[in-house]
Amino acid sequence: MDISGDRALFEARYGAPSKESVIGFLTFDADYPNSIVACIQKARDNARTVREVISSEMWEQVNSFYLMVREAAASGRAMEEPHAFFTAVKMASHLFVGITDTTMTHGEAWHFSRLGRMLERADKTSRLLDVKYFILLPSVADVGTPFDDIQWAAVLKSASALEMYRKRHGRLRPDRIAEFLILDREFPRAIHHCLVKAQESLHAISGSPPGTFSNAAERRLGRLRAELDYAQIQDIIAGGLHEFLDALQARLNGVGDAIFETFFALRPLEPSLLYPRGRL
Repeated sequence: MDISGDRALFEARYGAPSKESVIGFLTFDADYPNSIVACIQKARDNARTVREVISSEMWEQVNSFYLMVREAAASGRAMEEPHAFFTAVKMASHLFVGITDTTMTHGEAWHFSRLGRMLERADKTSRLLDVKYFILLPSVADVGTPFDDIQWAAVLKSASALEMYRKRHGRLRPDRIAEFLILDREFPRAIHHCLVKAQESLHAISGSPPGTFSNAAERRLGRLRAELDYAQIQDIIAGGLHEFLDALQARLNGVGDAIFETFFALRPLEPSLLYPRGRL
């Protein structure tokens, strides 16, 4: 619940947490906008409205994904076999991303899709790391023990990063894990990598040359990406990893707000457009 950032909402509706109530809230609560069933419902509705833009394979996959989640909700399978169900959810999500990349023209619509996905992924990676470092921080006596290692391994597995981290760094070390998940340029769920790809898509949409900006979204994202280009994990930890991640999440929200204002917000027409000169 702390990773999702909605613990207060959960407690107001369910009270003390239990395995069943947390799984039910995060998975099948249709009134909770971040639940799996609510997200896939909105994804399916949105896909229907842009049916002429996406590929038929994308529509078929999101529809199959939706039906799979609905069937699990009706049958109770998620409670009986949670590992199998959530693995199926992850694989369905991965499959949709792969189908999108291989069947959709990489034009403006595709870049908007990748832009949103990269920003969301960067935010979720930061939250996974922050919960371990800030909320689940063990006592001094536990640091470096098997218990501490199990939690760090769980963080990496939650980001689908354990195997790639092992290949890069080997032994589990908190500073190396933080560096890998924040600053790695090649791992697709590292925050830095996500911001690089998000910036590429943002420039492809606006047409601005790399290294320049033509709107607030490009300026905010460009500054954030540039800071990570030259950041070092020792400096981040010395300044406070939680503080860094908390500020990062706020700035990612700022980028999202700027994207909305730049590309999607409705604005009143100028009087000169409503009433051309000579026709008043």
